[in-house]
Amino acid sequence: MPKLSAIITLISSLILGIGGVWIAYNVDMLPVSASINAPVYDELYRVLFIIGCILFIGMTSLVIYSLIQFRRRPGETGDGINLEGNITLEIFWTAVPAIVVLFVGLYSYDIYDRMGGMQPLMHDHESQVENQAERIWGGIGSGPIETSSSNNSASLPIELTAMQFAFIFHYPKGDIITGELHVPVGREISLRMESKDVIHAFWVPQFRLKQDVIPGQPTILNFTPTKTGNFPIVCAELCGPYHGGMRSNVIVDEQEDFDYWLRENSKETI
Repeated sequence: MPKLSAIITLISSLILGIGGVWIAYNVDMLPVSASINAPVYDELYRVLFIIGCILFIGMTSLVIYSLIQFRRRPGETGDGINLEGNITLEIFWTAVPAIVVLFVGLYSYDIYDRMGGMQPLMHDHESQVENQAERIWGGIGSGPIETSSSNNSASLPIELTAMQFAFIFHYPKGDIITGELHVPVGREISLRMESKDVIHAFWVPQFRLKQDVIPGQPTILNFTPTKTGNFPIVCAELCGPYHGGMRSNVIVDEQEDFDYWLRENSKETI
């Protein structure tokens, strides 16, 4: 017959596991999902949240139990039992975290791959890169590799320049320069980004995407918005005393509204 302590441990583990899954799928602390990449990233968030809930609740419960069960009773004046060494326990608390860390690492890599992080970048800036003989670093595809097009000729190329403490966007089509990013919903956007001074970061929480903007080292970020609206752009890299104020907005419009904005602001005939 199994020991009572083993049964209690098994039941507690099951309750922790089920509770962690329930919390992860019923407590949503993320902002609205507004890009193709977001649902894929949210899978990783839920897995990490489940692991975090299990560890937090389990360890907190164990500490509270120990405080109650092993407290000093009235009249006790001596020291507790002198326990020294437990090979089984040491193997357990070494193996379990190692397995969890390995799993999280492999799963994170898989999520990054599915978001397009390992996908060769095909974008409209390539001809410029070849002409200027410069190296493009980093980037992410428009979505999961299995649903991505082999060429992104329909993508909208936009150039982003970051400086202390502003984001400036340039649209080659129409030669438009603006402090806000205007994009059409459902169309892939190809951002070519470069900094004029220090390292900045382009981060849109609703898109679940962040990419460093590096001086002298262009970076590329491809994404496809899926919801119309006004979403904040945040610099997520400490870039100076007014770093907290380095913000802008990405305005996602329907295609017709975006075309109207493009015509109204274009310096060329479109």
